[in-house]
Amino acid sequence: MKITELTRRDIIDSIASETASWSGRLEEPEFLGRLFDLQNLPSTDSRFPDAAGDIWQHRVNNYDWDADWVFHDNRFNLAHGDDDAFLRFLCEMLHPVVRPDATEAERLRQMFNQFLREDGFELAERTRISGRPVYVGRFIGIGQTPGLAAARETLAGTDPGYVSQQITRMESAVSNDPGLAIGTAKELVETCCKTILIARAVEFSKSADIPELVKLTAKELDLTPADIPEQAKASETIKRLLSNLASITQGVAELRNHYGTGHGKAAGAKGLQPRHAKLAVGAASTLAVFLAETHNERAP
Repeated sequence: MKITELTRRDIIDSIASETASWSGRLEEPEFLGRLFDLQNLPSTDSRFPDAAGDIWQHRVNNYDWDADWVFHDNRFNLAHGDDDAFLRFLCEMLHPVVRPDATEAERLRQMFNQFLREDGFELAERTRISGRPVYVGRFIGIGQTPGLAAARETLAGTDPGYVSQQITRMESAVSNDPGLAIGTAKELVETCCKTILIARAVEFSKSADIPELVKLTAKELDLTPADIPEQAKASETIKRLLSNLASITQGVAELRNHYGTGHGKAAGAKGLQPRHAKLAVGAASTLAVFLAETHNERAP
């Protein structure tokens, strides 16, 4: 049971708040029969020999059980049982036979994944039926985006409220909204450079892009210690490395503009993926941390 009780409760509560019928357009016994052998599960009503008749009586014939009864029924043990059973249940909720409205199914999938990713799981497309996706639950692991923890610690003194907001936004958006994470990574570098330049009374153009801001900041910070042999060569190497990080951040942001999810995209166009966001966020965080630490060491 790697999917925690808290995550399961959040998902169950979200289903209730969406007023989304978990069985979709199917009757509840029919939906559950796609996942469980109802004829071999016991009845809670002595008038019926098995769960199939029991559920039909109380959710189709009389309709006298609460709508979320299935999540608290020990026969299915969705709230405390096997991860695979819980994931299969969620995937079945999104199956095109169960939920023909593709927009509703995708909205629910995104909502489920928002909670599941906290435990390292997601619902991902496995195949298609008549052009519509069929999903499977999979373990993706729990991993932090490189650089963000260091960025939060190092940049806290730069502009605590705004920078903290940027980092939090990137953390939450890397998987759920890669385009937002990429755009915020670009803003983080811009914020860091402008803050350093202002603190050192260095003028810069309001329209300066990331490469120009990084170049100005690197020049102002005099990036190599004085006691390093061949200081000029070392300085040029460091500046080149920083320029590469700036180019990655700027380049991925430009890709977002071309392949993102904004207006004017062709039907079926796909935005950048979480891996692209991790690249931009990692490069931006590493760059910003190095510049901020150097600035702090060499106070003007």
